Amino acid sequence: MNPNLTPVIAIHGGAGTITRAAMSPAREAEYTAALSGVLQAGQRVLADGGSALDAVTEAVRLLENCPLFNAGRGAVLTRAGTYELDAAIMDGATRAAGAVACVKCLRNPVLAARAVMEQSEHVLFASDGAEAFARARGLELVEPAYYFTEARREQWERARGTAGTALDHDAASRAAEPIDPDSKFGTVGAVACDAQGRLAAATSTGGVTNKQVGRVGDTPIIGAGCYADDVAAVSATGTGEMFIRAVAAYDVAAQMRYAGLPLGEAARRVVMEKLPAIDGRGGLIAVDRAGNVALPFNTEGMYRGFARVGEAVNVWIYG
Repeated sequence: MNPNLTPVIAIHGGAGTITRAAMSPAREAEYTAALSGVLQAGQRVLADGGSALDAVTEAVRLLENCPLFNAGRGAVLTRAGTYELDAAIMDGATRAAGAVACVKCLRNPVLAARAVMEQSEHVLFASDGAEAFARARGLELVEPAYYFTEARREQWERARGTAGTALDHDAASRAAEPIDPDSKFGTVGAVACDAQGRLAAATSTGGVTNKQVGRVGDTPIIGAGCYADDVAAVSATGTGEMFIRAVAAYDVAAQMRYAGLPLGEAARRVVMEKLPAIDGRGGLIAVDRAGNVALPFNTEGMYRGFARVGEAVNVWIYG
């Protein structure tokens, strides 16, 4: 244990185009309170001596339960009007990882991802196989109606007349959220460094509105939307296909390990240089084993924040 190390947790709730005109004081307070509450819960886990893995699990579980964000309850709909959720988790101390993709009846996909990591010899289960695995381990199942929110249904109705997909929370004139619901990159995530300097990351998503059934983005792909080792822990949100092609989450840690870059510069290069070169938009959150935090994004805003044990919670929405 490093007596000079203060445990820290960071979270994100998606990145995208900010529509300030849609932000009322009450709406801003709602988002701020939700993010702050999740951070405080993760902060308590770390303050009580809990592991980074436990802290990110709890934070993402709570984000999945909050209908403001596109993960778990509040997930977006596919082209067929159904739900397909993805999640991943990684323990930096051991490089153990678990993930689930295209699940349709799990209350908390992040808990299923952790079960895959801890109770199987595999890393990724998809669809029916993932659900059967979770069911056999007693994880809570829900009916599709659990995920439903009127805001997501309206978003899906607008997107149905288009050929493409809509990235969860850019059509400012139609938006009722501070980050436009038609172009928000809808993923939630958490990264943490505990008192022992151990790192962990977790990421969860409902995908993108009007996506083709069976499409899988970066969230459950280890190294793309979620990664942790003994150098850094990273959780991403953005255009999933580009984050996969860039191996974005892993690249932050790789630049630190092989090029000797500090966390902030490694994260900046990925988000501000590598991703834009292939039209990748979004952001990421990252923490290193010294407790440094980076929260870069190349969009107009990102729901984000961090909290160190014993210190005040920090939350932002805009750039």
